[in-house]
Amino acid sequence: MISIKKYAAIDIGSNAMRLLIANVVEQQGKETQFNKSALIRVPIRLGQDAFTVGEITEENIDRMVDAMKAFKLLMKVYKVEKYMACATSAMREAYNGKEVAETVKKKADIKIEIIDGKKEAAIIASSDLHHFIKTEQTYLYVDVGGGSTEFSLFSDGKMVASKSFKNGTVRLLNNMVNDIVWEEIEKWIKTTIEPYENVTLIGSGGNINKIFKLSEKALDKPLSYMYLNSQYQYLNSLTYEQRIAELALNTDRADVIIHALRIYLNAMKWSGATKIYVPKIGLSDGIVKAMYYGKI
Repeated sequence: MISIKKYAAIDIGSNAMRLLIANVVEQQGKETQFNKSALIRVPIRLGQDAFTVGEITEENIDRMVDAMKAFKLLMKVYKVEKYMACATSAMREAYNGKEVAETVKKKADIKIEIIDGKKEAAIIASSDLHHFIKTEQTYLYVDVGGGSTEFSLFSDGKMVASKSFKNGTVRLLNNMVNDIVWEEIEKWIKTTIEPYENVTLIGSGGNINKIFKLSEKALDKPLSYMYLNSQYQYLNSLTYEQRIAELALNTDRADVIIHALRIYLNAMKWSGATKIYVPKIGLSDGIVKAMYYGKI
């Protein structure tokens, strides 16, 4: 006997908003499966407002409300029975973030929970990581967003440390990350991994997923530091327009992807990792699983 439930997660990031609709498949005597039914991405760059002027602009509030109304209708069409909407660093830091959340609730009937970096890392960690993590190995999980990057260290199959830093692609695009932040990340990584040997990276985020897709590697195969570095050099040699025309990158991906690679490359260098695995998981996947298992 199979039972199928429809869950949805809305991830309101600094670079884009995503709606994930998932089929939760329950079968007696078997592990519950979480299958993606639909994933819709809307390029509303809230971080551009929040990190530069400190507030979400009226234009982007209107766009956000329209997107949320569309998400609400799509969830109705898909017959979603349970959903959760989480907002990260852009909404966290905009002084009108709570006000915007209230506006969305009033006009689109979607409640938004603005979560901190620690909760964001915990939700992501509750995703399908156990399928990729071998208990005898040590992994540094790196989730690069537009406003922040979450680092989590896993050893013996368990998370032993986690930290969120205000270093993300939209901030880097606007020259808002100084050397002190980079030094803090380097110090945290080196101190945290010191008791462990042979650290492997796990990367998540839209940019590393795009790089992995371009590599045409099998899903269970990692990317090497050398490959990532060569891609970084190659993308740097192209103009913004060339990245869109020749690599078919989205307009809101083509300008931030280099900055994301810089974060992953530094994380690999400072941890001594020579390879990075790229499972297709992120905050929205974590939200669905955390809802199902009653963790949020």
